[in-house]
Amino acid sequence: MTTSRPDGHASPVQAAAADRFLQQAPFGPAGLFSDIDPTAAAVAAAHWLAAAAEVTADTSGHNPVQVVQEADNIEALPHETPTLVLGLIDDGATPHEAVTGLVRHAMHVADGLLPDPGALREQLDDVEQTLARSSDDGLDLEDVLLRLTPLDPKRPARDLLEDLLTGIHACWLLHSEYDDYAGENDTDDAQDWDDAQAEQHDNRSRERFAQLVRDTAATHHDRLL
Repeated sequence: MTTSRPDGHASPVQAAAADRFLQQAPFGPAGLFSDIDPTAAAVAAAHWLAAAAEVTADTSGHNPVQVVQEADNIEALPHETPTLVLGLIDDGATPHEAVTGLVRHAMHVADGLLPDPGALREQLDDVEQTLARSSDDGLDLEDVLLRLTPLDPKRPARDLLEDLLTGIHACWLLHSEYDDYAGENDTDDAQDWDDAQAEQHDNRSRERFAQLVRDTAATHHDRLL
Protein backbone atom coordinates (compact mmCIF):
# COMPACT_ATOMS: atom_id res chain seq x y z
CA MET A 1 0.00 0.00 0.00
CA THR A 2 1.33 3.44 -0.89
CA THR A 3 1.41 6.38 1.50
CA SER A 4 0.96 10.10 0.97
CA ARG A 5 3.91 12.33 0.30
CA PRO A 6 4.71 14.20 3.52
CA ASP A 7 4.46 17.59 1.81
CA GLY A 8 0.92 17.04 0.52
CA HIS A 9 1.99 17.33 -3.12
CA ALA A 10 0.64 15.08 -5.86
CA SER A 11 2.85 13.62 -8.57
CA PRO A 12 1.49 14.36 -12.06
CA VAL A 13 2.72 10.94 -13.17
CA GLN A 14 0.82 9.25 -10.35
CA ALA A 15 -2.28 11.36 -11.03
CA ALA A 16 -2.17 10.28 -14.67
CA ALA A 17 -1.87 6.65 -13.59
CA ALA A 18 -4.86 7.10 -11.28
CA ASP A 19 -6.80 8.64 -14.15
CA ARG A 20 -6.17 5.51 -16.22
CA PHE A 21 -7.47 3.37 -13.36
CA LEU A 22 -10.64 5.44 -13.24
CA GLN A 23 -11.09 5.22 -16.99
CA GLN A 24 -11.30 1.46 -16.52
CA ALA A 25 -13.59 1.65 -13.48
CA PRO A 26 -15.05 5.10 -12.72
CA PHE A 27 -16.42 3.99 -9.36
CA GLY A 28 -12.88 3.31 -8.14
CA PRO A 29 -10.89 0.10 -8.59
CA ALA A 30 -8.88 -1.50 -5.79
CA GLY A 31 -5.63 -0.59 -7.53
CA LEU A 32 -6.34 3.05 -6.85
CA PHE A 33 -5.67 2.36 -3.17
CA SER A 34 -2.88 -0.17 -3.49
CA ASP A 35 -0.79 1.15 -6.38
CA ILE A 36 -1.16 4.95 -6.33
CA ASP A 37 -0.12 7.66 -3.89
CA PRO A 38 -3.41 8.64 -2.21
CA THR A 39 -3.00 12.37 -2.80
CA ALA A 40 -2.44 11.83 -6.52
CA ALA A 41 -5.31 9.35 -6.61
CA ALA A 42 -7.55 11.92 -4.93
CA VAL A 43 -6.61 14.51 -7.57
CA ALA A 44 -7.78 12.16 -10.31
CA ALA A 45 -10.87 11.20 -8.29
CA ALA A 46 -11.79 14.88 -7.90
CA HIS A 47 -11.67 15.27 -11.68
CA TRP A 48 -13.90 12.23 -12.12
CA LEU A 49 -16.27 13.38 -9.39
CA ALA A 50 -16.69 16.69 -11.21
CA ALA A 51 -17.49 14.76 -14.39
CA ALA A 52 -19.98 12.56 -12.54
CA ALA A 53 -21.61 15.63 -11.01
CA GLU A 54 -21.98 17.22 -14.44
CA VAL A 55 -23.61 14.10 -15.86
CA THR A 56 -25.97 13.91 -12.90
CA ALA A 57 -26.83 17.59 -13.05
CA ASP A 58 -27.68 17.31 -16.74
CA THR A 59 -30.08 14.46 -15.99
CA SER A 60 -31.59 15.66 -12.72
CA GLY A 61 -31.63 19.42 -13.18
CA HIS A 62 -29.89 19.96 -9.86
CA ASN A 63 -26.91 22.24 -9.39
CA PRO A 64 -23.78 20.12 -9.99
CA VAL A 65 -22.25 21.38 -6.74
CA GLN A 66 -25.24 20.07 -4.79
CA VAL A 67 -25.82 16.67 -6.38
CA VAL A 68 -23.95 14.67 -3.73
CA GLN A 69 -25.86 16.41 -0.97
CA GLU A 70 -29.11 15.70 -2.83
CA ALA A 71 -28.17 12.01 -3.04
CA ASP A 72 -27.95 11.95 0.75
CA ASN A 73 -31.76 12.03 0.67
CA ILE A 74 -31.66 8.65 -1.10
CA GLU A 75 -28.91 7.00 0.90
CA ALA A 76 -27.10 8.39 3.93
CA LEU A 77 -23.52 9.12 2.93
CA PRO A 78 -20.66 11.52 3.76
CA HIS A 79 -21.49 14.42 1.47
CA GLU A 80 -19.62 17.31 3.12
CA THR A 81 -16.18 16.78 1.58
CA PRO A 82 -17.30 15.86 -1.96
CA THR A 83 -19.58 18.90 -1.96
CA LEU A 84 -16.72 21.09 -0.75
CA VAL A 85 -14.45 19.82 -3.54
CA LEU A 86 -17.16 20.33 -6.16
CA GLY A 87 -17.62 23.87 -4.90
CA LEU A 88 -13.90 24.60 -5.12
CA ILE A 89 -13.74 23.29 -8.69
CA ASP A 90 -16.88 25.23 -9.62
CA ASP A 91 -15.19 28.37 -8.26
CA GLY A 92 -12.25 27.82 -10.59
CA ALA A 93 -9.82 25.63 -8.67
CA THR A 94 -8.22 22.72 -10.48
CA PRO A 95 -8.63 19.24 -8.99
CA HIS A 96 -4.95 19.43 -8.02
CA GLU A 97 -5.43 22.74 -6.21
CA ALA A 98 -8.59 21.60 -4.44
CA VAL A 99 -7.13 18.31 -3.24
CA THR A 100 -3.65 19.43 -2.23
CA GLY A 101 -5.07 22.46 -0.44
CA LEU A 102 -7.37 20.31 1.68
CA VAL A 103 -4.67 17.73 2.39
CA ARG A 104 -2.12 20.34 3.44
CA HIS A 105 -4.72 22.05 5.61
CA ALA A 106 -5.38 18.77 7.42
CA MET A 107 -1.65 18.15 7.81
CA HIS A 108 -1.25 21.54 9.49
CA VAL A 109 -4.10 20.70 11.86
CA ALA A 110 -2.41 17.37 12.65
CA ASP A 111 0.73 19.32 13.52
CA GLY A 112 -1.22 21.47 15.98
CA LEU A 113 -1.39 24.51 13.70
CA LEU A 114 -4.41 26.58 12.73
CA PRO A 115 -3.90 27.36 9.03
CA ASP A 116 -6.99 29.52 8.50
CA PRO A 117 -7.98 31.55 11.59
CA GLY A 118 -10.42 33.61 9.54
CA ALA A 119 -12.46 30.54 8.62
CA LEU A 120 -12.56 29.51 12.27
CA ARG A 121 -13.81 32.95 13.20
CA GLU A 122 -16.62 32.57 10.66
CA GLN A 123 -17.51 29.18 12.14
CA LEU A 124 -17.64 30.68 15.62
CA ASP A 125 -19.82 33.55 14.41
CA ASP A 126 -22.23 31.06 12.82
CA VAL A 127 -22.35 29.01 16.02
CA GLU A 128 -22.96 32.09 18.15
CA GLN A 129 -25.83 33.14 15.89
CA THR A 130 -27.30 29.63 16.05
CA LEU A 131 -27.04 29.60 19.83
CA ALA A 132 -28.69 33.00 20.02
CA ARG A 133 -31.67 31.63 18.10
CA SER A 134 -31.77 28.38 20.07
CA SER A 135 -34.53 27.74 22.57
CA ASP A 136 -32.15 25.65 24.71
CA ASP A 137 -31.04 28.08 27.41
CA GLY A 138 -28.60 25.53 28.84
CA LEU A 139 -26.51 25.38 25.67
CA ASP A 140 -23.54 27.71 25.30
CA LEU A 141 -20.42 28.04 23.18
CA GLU A 142 -18.38 25.81 25.49
CA ASP A 143 -20.67 22.89 24.62
CA VAL A 144 -19.93 23.11 20.89
CA LEU A 145 -17.23 21.10 19.11
CA LEU A 146 -15.91 22.51 15.84
CA ARG A 147 -14.18 20.50 13.15
CA LEU A 148 -10.94 22.17 12.12
CA THR A 149 -10.75 20.05 8.97
CA PRO A 150 -13.29 17.91 7.12
CA LEU A 151 -10.64 15.21 6.75
CA ASP A 152 -9.15 12.73 9.18
CA PRO A 153 -5.88 14.48 10.14
CA LYS A 154 -4.19 11.12 10.68
CA ARG A 155 -4.86 9.99 7.09
CA PRO A 156 -6.12 13.00 5.16
CA ALA A 157 -5.37 11.97 1.58
CA ARG A 158 -6.82 8.48 1.87
CA ASP A 159 -9.84 9.83 3.73
CA LEU A 160 -10.37 12.37 0.96
CA LEU A 161 -10.00 9.70 -1.72
CA GLU A 162 -12.61 7.52 -0.03
CA ASP A 163 -15.03 10.43 0.23
CA LEU A 164 -14.56 11.45 -3.40
CA LEU A 165 -15.27 7.92 -4.62
CA THR A 166 -18.32 7.83 -2.38
CA GLY A 167 -19.32 11.06 -4.10
CA ILE A 168 -19.18 9.36 -7.50
CA HIS A 169 -21.41 6.60 -6.16
CA ALA A 170 -23.76 9.28 -4.82
CA CYS A 171 -23.93 10.88 -8.25
CA TRP A 172 -25.00 7.55 -9.73
CA LEU A 173 -27.68 7.17 -7.06
CA LEU A 174 -29.22 10.51 -7.97
CA HIS A 175 -28.73 9.97 -11.69
CA SER A 176 -30.55 6.64 -11.53
CA GLU A 177 -33.54 8.35 -9.93
CA TYR A 178 -33.97 10.59 -12.97
CA ASP A 179 -32.56 8.56 -15.84
CA ASP A 180 -35.43 7.26 -17.98
CA TYR A 181 -33.23 4.77 -19.83
CA ALA A 182 -34.59 1.24 -19.74
CA GLY A 183 -32.67 -1.79 -20.90
CA GLU A 184 -34.22 -4.27 -23.27
CA ASN A 185 -34.96 -6.59 -20.35
CA ASP A 186 -36.52 -3.89 -18.17
CA THR A 187 -40.03 -4.31 -19.49
CA ASP A 188 -41.68 -5.36 -16.23
CA ASP A 189 -42.73 -3.06 -13.42
CA ALA A 190 -39.74 -2.50 -11.13
CA GLN A 191 -41.89 -3.38 -8.14
CA ASP A 192 -42.26 -6.89 -9.55
CA TRP A 193 -38.54 -7.53 -9.98
CA ASP A 194 -36.83 -10.18 -7.92
CA ASP A 195 -33.38 -9.56 -6.45
CA ALA A 196 -31.59 -10.87 -9.53
CA GLN A 197 -33.55 -8.61 -11.87
CA ALA A 198 -32.97 -5.59 -9.65
CA GLU A 199 -29.25 -6.33 -9.55
CA GLN A 200 -29.10 -6.70 -13.33
CA HIS A 201 -30.89 -3.38 -13.75
CA ASP A 202 -28.51 -1.65 -11.33
CA ASN A 203 -25.49 -3.11 -13.12
CA ARG A 204 -26.75 -1.83 -16.48
CA SER A 205 -27.55 1.53 -14.94
CA ARG A 206 -24.08 1.79 -13.40
CA GLU A 207 -22.38 0.90 -16.67
CA ARG A 208 -24.46 3.41 -18.62
CA PHE A 209 -23.63 6.07 -16.04
CA ALA A 210 -19.95 5.07 -16.07
CA GLN A 211 -19.77 5.53 -19.83
CA LEU A 212 -21.39 8.95 -19.64
CA VAL A 213 -18.86 9.92 -16.97
CA ARG A 214 -15.98 8.60 -19.09
CA ASP A 215 -17.12 10.76 -21.99
CA THR A 216 -17.46 13.84 -19.80
CA ALA A 217 -14.13 13.27 -18.05
CA ALA A 218 -12.45 12.98 -21.45
CA THR A 219 -14.06 16.23 -22.60
CA HIS A 220 -12.61 18.09 -19.61
CA HIS A 221 -9.35 16.19 -19.38
CA ASP A 222 -7.33 19.40 -19.59
CA ARG A 223 -8.33 20.37 -16.04
CA LEU A 224 -6.40 17.36 -14.75
CA LEU A 225 -3.15 18.45 -16.43
